[in-house]
Amino acid sequence: MSAQWIDHEPAPSPGINHAQALKIERETHKLEKRLCRQVGQAIVDYNMIEEGDRVMVCMSGGKDSYGMLDILMKLKARAPIDFTLVAVNLDQKQPGFPDHILPEYLGKLGIEFHIETQDTYSIVKKNIPEGKTMCSLCSRLRRGILYNVARRLKCNKLALGHHRDDMLQTFFLNMFFGGKLKGMPPKLTSDNGEFIVIRPMAYVVEKDLIRWAEHRQFPIIPCTLCGSQENLQRKQVGNMLREWDKKYPGRLETMYTALQNVVPSHLMDATLHDFKNLKATGVPDENGDHAFDEEEFPATPALPGGVQVVQL
Repeated sequence: MSAQWIDHEPAPSPGINHAQALKIERETHKLEKRLCRQVGQAIVDYNMIEEGDRVMVCMSGGKDSYGMLDILMKLKARAPIDFTLVAVNLDQKQPGFPDHILPEYLGKLGIEFHIETQDTYSIVKKNIPEGKTMCSLCSRLRRGILYNVARRLKCNKLALGHHRDDMLQTFFLNMFFGGKLKGMPPKLTSDNGEFIVIRPMAYVVEKDLIRWAEHRQFPIIPCTLCGSQENLQRKQVGNMLREWDKKYPGRLETMYTALQNVVPSHLMDATLHDFKNLKATGVPDENGDHAFDEEEFPATPALPGGVQVVQL
């Protein structure tokens, strides 16, 4: 990875002694370096951003999108290539939505930005019965609008603020409720084939984003559409993963690594592996079935983005 993709000294907080200030400064500096390193590593590993790209950074007003924009701007300042960031927010006309916050924040950054105003809130409330999950219809409407905006702004890539924990949640949601081994990729074409969708924070853990948002004091805007639906399946899976993380440190990192080490011949999808026409070849194959052997697991698997595993 180019070192240029991968530094900014934060100021200490008032009201604390010198030793505490130094400790906070050191920890914050380490956090910033880790975030920049992990985002930079993901960009390089998946070739997310190339020379001349116009990247539409989708801003929701939550900690994740603020963090993504913040880190991408830091990396752009030292990147070995030239590209453009365009921050875009969709104002869905939710009641009480503070529509001044993002324009004021983005204006102070001096970055190119666009606020798109579309009343999807009324459409969702009209078509989804009370108590039912609104995310599906809301996301479909939002997706179509953002594609139109990207087209108008001549952006070829859309950056979304999903992090490692979001990707793990999506994997388990698909497995538990959708009957699929399917996750959330760091890079893929949009469903209409027109754009490349990237997730630069694929290697970043949510706990670090929470700390960074507190340090940077982002003006967080809560989502009143889905944020109030406490029993969503995603929230249930998220709670399960957080509980695992407390009880078994390192488990989430290992599971995330598993998403990058898929062995189709050891699953059951006949479209990925030709089980029907399989013949004995007489040639040894280390990926063949070790039918009588006890499965052995490495103590410390290699992880992306500099994440360390705690041995159990």
